[in-house]
Amino acid sequence: MKRICASLLLTAVVLTACSATGVSIPVLEGSLAGERLPGKIIWHELITDTPEQTQRFYTELFGWEFEPLSDKNINYFLIRQNGKAIGGMINQNRLPTKADISQWVALFSVTDIAAATDQVASSGGTVFTPPTSLGDRGKIAVVADPQGALFALLQTANGDPADTTEPASVADFFWHELWTGDIDRAVTFYGKLAPYQMERRSLGTGNESIDYVVMHTQQQKRGGIRANPFKGLPPIWVNYLQIPDDAELDRILAKVESLGGEILVPAASRPSGGTVAMIAGPSGAGIALQTWTNEEQLAKFGEQ
Repeated sequence: MKRICASLLLTAVVLTACSATGVSIPVLEGSLAGERLPGKIIWHELITDTPEQTQRFYTELFGWEFEPLSDKNINYFLIRQNGKAIGGMINQNRLPTKADISQWVALFSVTDIAAATDQVASSGGTVFTPPTSLGDRGKIAVVADPQGALFALLQTANGDPADTTEPASVADFFWHELWTGDIDRAVTFYGKLAPYQMERRSLGTGNESIDYVVMHTQQQKRGGIRANPFKGLPPIWVNYLQIPDDAELDRILAKVESLGGEILVPAASRPSGGTVAMIAGPSGAGIALQTWTNEEQLAKFGEQ
């Protein structure tokens, strides 16, 4: 447990490191003018100790582009898919730590980051870093829920990326799922943090049935909560990329190991349709791949 806590704290330091140098991270693209969507996951950060291999891995698999900020002294890359900025990458090697903290971190929108961090603390969570300025992007705080799942809060300076009725593009983020050891406690915690409407479902049949909670805000599905499916795995927020079909998923999985990655969970069907697999890049940061083929299926996501 002490090792996990130390790793989380180091991750928090990494995510707020830019602020210490007065660096301004660019605003999020597609932002609404001054409007925030609390509870929506609006950004993703990848921390890696193998930046060159990681860039090649994701570029070869998905066609992602990695764009360094214009100031070469800044330890930050924008990640683009088909020209759209979908996340950022931080080179862990340029930071004062030798611990392996490579991972993907989801950033949740909040309207008042000071109040949100107070809520985290009062609800039994952990605030690893207080609200910290990222310049033009806004303010960030790195926190964990009572079970230890790490995530970040972001109060944007100029508004959040707008919701869209268009399906996610291939290899873009389109779902987020909390794997936890206590569903009820997680529902209570996140329900106080943001204006979520929690929809409980029983998914699958017979011995394969699982309890699932879909998190809604602004009439949109934002994420899911389920029991942790793997014994010994710490609670975690899992980020999903959209893959169009099984053939493309097979093509991707066939290349993972040759590019220095690992297949953590082989492809398997979900009760409501679609196929899911989980992979890790060269640094060990895990990410899920989910097949969906059209807008109708995307509208139903969260029912698996």
